[in-house]
Amino acid sequence: MKVTEHIAKATDTLFTIEILPPKKGEDIHTLFSHIDTLMDFNPAFIDVTYHREEYVYQEMGNGMLKKRVTRKRPGTVGICAAIQNRYNVDTVPHVICGGFSQEDTENMLIDLDFLGIQNVLVLRGDPIKSESGFVPHPEGHCYANELIGQIAGMNQGNYLYEEASATPTNFCIGAAGYPEKHFESPNLGTDLQYLKQKIAAGAEFIVTQMFFDNQVYFNFVKLCRNNGIDVPIIPGLKPLATVNHLTALPKYFFLDIPEALRKEVSKCKDNKQAREVGIEWCIQQCLELKEAGVPCLHFYTMSKSEMVRRVAEQVF
Repeated sequence: MKVTEHIAKATDTLFTIEILPPKKGEDIHTLFSHIDTLMDFNPAFIDVTYHREEYVYQEMGNGMLKKRVTRKRPGTVGICAAIQNRYNVDTVPHVICGGFSQEDTENMLIDLDFLGIQNVLVLRGDPIKSESGFVPHPEGHCYANELIGQIAGMNQGNYLYEEASATPTNFCIGAAGYPEKHFESPNLGTDLQYLKQKIAAGAEFIVTQMFFDNQVYFNFVKLCRNNGIDVPIIPGLKPLATVNHLTALPKYFFLDIPEALRKEVSKCKDNKQAREVGIEWCIQQCLELKEAGVPCLHFYTMSKSEMVRRVAEQVF
């Protein structure tokens, strides 16, 4: 079932999660063990992130360097298939621009369509460690709206090298939204214009970056509606887990930590106390968002279920 269909049929706020592909060498049952503990809350769908290959350069002994691709995690397509087969729950694989040619993208989408996966979340993707900024594939897409356009085209039966229209795909396309703006945008207004381009290209729902102040989300939704963006906007949430998150989360995700939360975490003597503060804060966020009638509460689990389970027990 499509994400938009799940939302349209729901009589209450849905519970949904995002997981990371397991690290290289980990058994899939490690991932299943995290998902198992959250199945009591009947997730409507499970997002699966995509991690790009990284590059290393090896000295060849003759003054030359050889570029070698390392792959740290299993592929998203296989993980989505395994999850749907085991749990009979819809999956939402992330599809990114970085590292993919348009032909690579089409091949991946053909595989997803064959497996009956009806949803995708489209992102530009982050730079890899060896790049100072995002570098698109020379035969790929620079921006998420372009990638969305390719997928929307396939939904119309338009493939890269077909002389006549082929069988259309049937993907429900999601896009990322940034309530505190994307870090590369000069301001939130500009970021909203980019978001409108994604919707115009074919995106049917939005999943937000995590936030810790619900008013930031409410303001973002209002701005979207005022700018003609009327698709469902799903709030992304993550319980703060360590004292170090006070500085790490703003650094890596370009978000603000509310002063009230900062003060409470700063009082904590260790990470165990910080987790308790983070869980309680997230519970209160969820209760307020649920009361406001948000379509889903979408949890970034980082493939660790304990904290999300404790939050869900108090909310669902």
